[in-house]
Amino acid sequence: MRILQAVSEFFPYSKTGGLADMVAGLSGALARTHEVTVATPLYRGIREQFPDLEAVGDEFELPLGDAKLTGRWWRHQPSPNLIVLLLENDAFYDRPGLYMEHGEGYWDNPERFIFFSKAVARLSLDYDVAHLHDWQTAIVPMLLKEGAGKGTPRTVFTIHNLAYQGSCDADRFSFTNLSAKLFHSRGPEHFGQLNFMKAGLHYADAITTVSPQYAQEILTEEFGEGLSGELLKRKDQLTGILNGVDYAEWRTRGNPHLAAEYDLENLSGKATCKAQLLEIFGLPNEGLPLFAVVSRLAEQKGITQLVEALAELLPGDGFQFVLLGSGDEALEEMLLQLRAEFPNRVGVEIGYDQSLSHKIEAGADFFLMPSRFEPCGLNQLYSLRYGTIPIVHAVGGLKDSITDIQKPEGNGIRYEQFDVPQLSTAIHHALSLSRDPKKMEMVRRIGMKQDFSWPMAAQKYTQLYSK
Repeated sequence: MRILQAVSEFFPYSKTGGLADMVAGLSGALARTHEVTVATPLYRGIREQFPDLEAVGDEFELPLGDAKLTGRWWRHQPSPNLIVLLLENDAFYDRPGLYMEHGEGYWDNPERFIFFSKAVARLSLDYDVAHLHDWQTAIVPMLLKEGAGKGTPRTVFTIHNLAYQGSCDADRFSFTNLSAKLFHSRGPEHFGQLNFMKAGLHYADAITTVSPQYAQEILTEEFGEGLSGELLKRKDQLTGILNGVDYAEWRTRGNPHLAAEYDLENLSGKATCKAQLLEIFGLPNEGLPLFAVVSRLAEQKGITQLVEALAELLPGDGFQFVLLGSGDEALEEMLLQLRAEFPNRVGVEIGYDQSLSHKIEAGADFFLMPSRFEPCGLNQLYSLRYGTIPIVHAVGGLKDSITDIQKPEGNGIRYEQFDVPQLSTAIHHALSLSRDPKKMEMVRRIGMKQDFSWPMAAQKYTQLYSK
C-alpha cells in the first residue's frame, strides 16, 4: 500500500510537541511493510540539520485567492520505504517559530496551512491513502472531493487535540479557491467562522483520534469543544487508537542522553540519573522523592492547579519538583515564582530540550500529568518504560494506559476529579509509596515490562486503511 502522511511537524525535522513524535513513530512502523511518504513544511533550520536534501521536480505555482504562490518539494530518505517531502515557501515557513512567536500565533496561519494543504492535495493523487493530521491539514479531504473529483485517494483524518480547530474569519475561505457555495454549516462553516477541523470531520472518509477513551469523550458536550454534534453524526466512522512509543528513541540502555544505563534486571543506574538531574537544576541531593513535568504550558495541562497544589504541599512535605516546558507566559511566570519561593525544592527550565526531557524521564521518581483533558499523552508511556511512576488525571489516553496502584496490576497513580484536593491527595499517595521501597520497585517493574510499541498501533491503522 502507498500511504501519504501529511503533518505540520515531524520529528526529527521539526517539533513542538507530541504530534511530531506520533507521526514519526507511526510512519516508521508502517514503513516496515508499506511505502510511506510524509509531507511536512520546510521550516527554518531544517536545511542546516539535513544538508543532503534533494529537490524533487520543478517549482510549481498554486493559487491562493487572487494570488499565485510558488512552492517546491525537497526530499529526504531517513530509512528504506520512508520518504520525507518538505514543502519550500520561505515567506510562509522560514520563520523563527513553527506556529507562533512570543506566545502569539502568526496572523496568516490559515493561509500558510491552506497553501500546504493544497500542495498535499496535489501530491496525494499518487497514493492509495492520504492520512491527515490535526487542523493544519484538515481541509485536504474537502480540496480533494470538491476539487480533484473522481479517483482521489481515500482519506483518514486524525484528531490529535480537538481544542485546536483552526477557526478563523470566514473571508479566509476564499483562499481555498473553492466555490463560495461550499461554505455552509454542513462543511467548513461554524458559527460564521471558517473551521478547518469541522471541514475534516465532514469530508474525511474515516476519522480517528489518539486513544479509545478520548474517542468516547469528544462525543460529549463537556469534551466536544463545540463539535460534539458533528462528531456524533460521524461516530460510526470514528475510531480511537492509542498512540505508541518509539522504543528505539525512548530507551534506558544505549541512550546517549542518560548518565547511566539501567533496566529491569538492574535499576541501580536510575539513582545516577537522578543525581545528574538534580545537579542540572541546581538542587541539593538530599534523598527526597523527585516529581517532574515535561509539558506544553497551557491551561489544558492543569498547570494552574499543579502550582496551587505544590505551593500548599512543599512547605510541609519533603519532596522536590522539576519542570521543563514553555507556552503561556502567565503560567511560565507562576512557575518561576514557585522556584523563587522554594529554591532548594523546585527547578524550572523554560523552553524545550529533547536531551533534557530524556534526563527528566530517567531521573524522576514520579511524573505528574494533571491534565483537564488529554487526547493520548506520550509522557506517561515514556515514564513507564523509564521506571518513573505516572500520576495522572483519569481522562483520555491517561485513563487508557494507567491503572491505579490499588489494583495488583497497577502501574501508576490515578485520580478522578479535576481539582486541587484530588491532585494533592494523589501526590500524598506517591509520597506514601516512596516510603515503601519494595512496593515502589514492584510498581516500577510493572510499568517497565509493558509494551506500548508502535507496531501494534500501526497494525490497527493498516486495518483501517484496508477498509
